[in-house]
Amino acid sequence: MEILFSLFKFVHYFVCAGLIVIVLLQAGKSGGMAGIFGGGGADQIFSAPSGKSFLKKITIVMACLFLFTSIFLTKVSSKMTASSVMNRAVQNPATANVAEQQQDKK
Repeated sequence: MEILFSLFKFVHYFVCAGLIVIVLLQAGKSGGMAGIFGGGGADQIFSAPSGKSFLKKITIVMACLFLFTSIFLTKVSSKMTASSVMNRAVQNPATANVAEQQQDKK
């Protein structure tokens, strides 16, 4: 189970990085150099269809993979046995001495 968890963490990190890169590659609403001075409308009307639909499809696939890996990692990590440092800690001797001193005073 630990190997599967590590594998999905690696895939999740890869998908996160890929999703960031894909989103940054996409142009904004007034994309391109024409959008700098507000002329983005003319660029949209006269331009031929480009690879924007491909980037949108890749973004959707990466977002779905991100969602799937996030849910899977949450489910697996909640079922893994987590050990706490507090469970392994021995009672602090100073606390035991204080309790003994209080009993001696009574």
